[in-house]
Amino acid sequence: MKIGVLAVQGAFIEHERIIKALGADCVEIRQKADLEGIDGIILPGGESTVQGKLLRKLDMLDTLKEMIANGLPTLATCAGFILLSEKIENDDTVHIGTMPVTIKRNAYGRQISSFTTTGSLTGLNDIPMVFIRAPFVENVEDGVEVLSEIDGHIVAAQYKNQIGLSFHPELTKDYRIHQMFIDLVKQQKRHAA
Repeated sequence: MKIGVLAVQGAFIEHERIIKALGADCVEIRQKADLEGIDGIILPGGESTVQGKLLRKLDMLDTLKEMIANGLPTLATCAGFILLSEKIENDDTVHIGTMPVTIKRNAYGRQISSFTTTGSLTGLNDIPMVFIRAPFVENVEDGVEVLSEIDGHIVAAQYKNQIGLSFHPELTKDYRIHQMFIDLVKQQKRHAA
């Protein structure tokens, strides 16, 4: 099993470390050719606008969008979640746009407003959640499952093969969300076989 981690900008190394610790192979996605042969992808935090521009410049956006739309298991954190979203509040830009949600960028304010809390996520309790200039989901369309809410705001959602998180599980020592993602990839591989 080979998990790709988008490595054009942002906090990708932390995801790689966890994926390797959980026993999966990991490859950095820096150009279009790197997408070949991956079984899942992680879209990390960082700057969604910069990541979107780089995906276009490197001619990866359409290929990645097609792969995700066709079932590639995807874990997106913070900026990665913005990339996946079909709509961004007060912004006409659409990047990958495969998850039918409306997301609000920097919903909790500037970097100084970053915070850590614990929450539940689909059967996983006491999940540490690190929010850094984090978005939250304003609206979900049919078929989107809300996985977690903090203070009445949606901070995790799943749509088919895509899991979007407003927070950064890679900045904690709790690997359960990454394990959940690896399990999703394994399940997808079994169905495809």
